[in-house]
Amino acid sequence: MIDLHTHSTESDGTLTPEELMQLAADTGLSAIALTDHDTVGGLSKAEPVARQLGIELIPGIELSTDYNGTEVHMLGFYIDNTNPAFLAKLQEFIDSRDVRNEKMAFLLQKEGFDITLEQLYQEYPESVITRAHFARYLVEHGFVKDRDTVFRKYLGDNCRCYVPREKITPFEAIDLIRLGGGFSFFAHPVLCHMNHDRLRFFVKDLKKAGLTGMEAIYSMNTPGDERNMKKLAEEFGLLISGGSDFHGENKPYIHLGTGRGNLRIPESILEEIKRKRTSH
Repeated sequence: MIDLHTHSTESDGTLTPEELMQLAADTGLSAIALTDHDTVGGLSKAEPVARQLGIELIPGIELSTDYNGTEVHMLGFYIDNTNPAFLAKLQEFIDSRDVRNEKMAFLLQKEGFDITLEQLYQEYPESVITRAHFARYLVEHGFVKDRDTVFRKYLGDNCRCYVPREKITPFEAIDLIRLGGGFSFFAHPVLCHMNHDRLRFFVKDLKKAGLTGMEAIYSMNTPGDERNMKKLAEEFGLLISGGSDFHGENKPYIHLGTGRGNLRIPESILEEIKRKRTSH
């Protein structure tokens, strides 16, 4: 079994890239994609450990994008994390995230919390700071009782300390993934809550822009969702991928490789992606 959608402490997961590789080995996975949000920083840390443990590591990323007000995530597989043009473009993302984080820290300070971006960087060095880090800091320092309360009262979408992110379009994300030498996959399409016709129209446009595939097998999908996504992928000649979206303790109900307990991602899915890669 494999898992092509996971997160480490480099974005909003709670296991380090090295710990994640160890868990993959303990779980009996043969291959894992590390797909941290808007960063490839964990790949160089995960790679030697994966090699030592005999796990196949697919270098990946997950990009947050905006499509007419709907948040859409794009997965990139087989990213060249040494490509200077790709890394420069990615840095622009991280810089815009810092501006947003400064604004959120300021709003939380106005609520009476002793929190600064500098404190977050000290606490979580080398991480790309996300809302999950803000929540963790507030809980661990005893300011708020739990993570759910932080998001419900302060940092959830449209809450009083929430600041929207500058996002690129899904089409720009496809271009960026291509710049990094990777293949783009539409992450958890069902979570976009589009009706069938709108989703079909959108996937058609993504395919024209160079989309490689869709994440049809996913922790939150019902069997019906999975069938529909596979059918849609087949209609447009797209590959399929599958992943748990593992975040460690930030999503304690999602387990590596098995999601909510019923996820099964066969190795044949990765074989198809590799076949595409060799014929590319």
